[in-house]
Amino acid sequence: MLKHETLIGYRGNEAAQGTGLLVFDLFALRERKGHVIATLFRARALQRSMIAIHPLIDLPEIEPGDDLPALLHVSLAAAGLLPFQPQDVLVVTQKIISKAEGRFVDLDDVTPGDAARDLSETTRKDPRLVQLVLDEAASVVRAVPHVLITRHRLGHVMANSGIDRSNIGPDGGERALLLPVDPDGSAVVLRAALGAADDNPPAIVISDSFGRPWRHGVTAVAIGAAGLPALVDRRGDIDRDGRRLEVTQIALGDQIATAAALATGEGAEGVPAVLIRGLTYPAGDAPATAQVRPLEEDLFR
Repeated sequence: MLKHETLIGYRGNEAAQGTGLLVFDLFALRERKGHVIATLFRARALQRSMIAIHPLIDLPEIEPGDDLPALLHVSLAAAGLLPFQPQDVLVVTQKIISKAEGRFVDLDDVTPGDAARDLSETTRKDPRLVQLVLDEAASVVRAVPHVLITRHRLGHVMANSGIDRSNIGPDGGERALLLPVDPDGSAVVLRAALGAADDNPPAIVISDSFGRPWRHGVTAVAIGAAGLPALVDRRGDIDRDGRRLEVTQIALGDQIATAAALATGEGAEGVPAVLIRGLTYPAGDAPATAQVRPLEEDLFR
């Protein structure tokens, strides 16, 4: 005989309004035992496979030299997310990594050169900012009014070499914030620091926002990763119909960064880190730079 029990789980369009959850009253459905028991097992299995995104909302404004691993640990504990579970992924926005690493530059300390001044006239941007962009770039891809796209020295093709002046603190003034020198290295260091207090440290993804050449809007990508394969090579695997995959590589790092961006946002949300729990990913460790396509494979130059 079924006991009176309530189960909460996902079930498509029948989800409870506003929550995405459906409540099953098994007592009320006791006349349909077989169906209810099957539904119970399906829903419990679904709960076990559910991927949860936990925003860390109480981190303070990060300053150069702050102990970021310690601050994240405190926030994770306050959210009830410790100890870590297997295959947890901590997604941290590039901005707080750069802030903690002191990647601020005062524009008043920048002297633009001739190339920066020329590009400033084309793009109508502050020549001091343009100089910083050139300093961080391997090459200029496009320069038109209000747009300066470069290939960053790390290989990323992005606007303004990833240099940002938004959300860099209330006293940002004439400062700019550069990308970390080595985002993959920053991810390794952060994971090791969190692992010092936990035998099961999370994988780390450092995210940033990129535009896309043929689409409007920005989306998150991984510029740093540790503890997981940022690029998963599925070539040689067999699909459901028995066909061998020829070219499939999965940008796992970017997928995780994009999922986290649903919580971190792009404006005044104030959520610089997210713990993703319940994800299953392959073993291995490949850096975010593995996702950068080599120049010799660039078909659009």
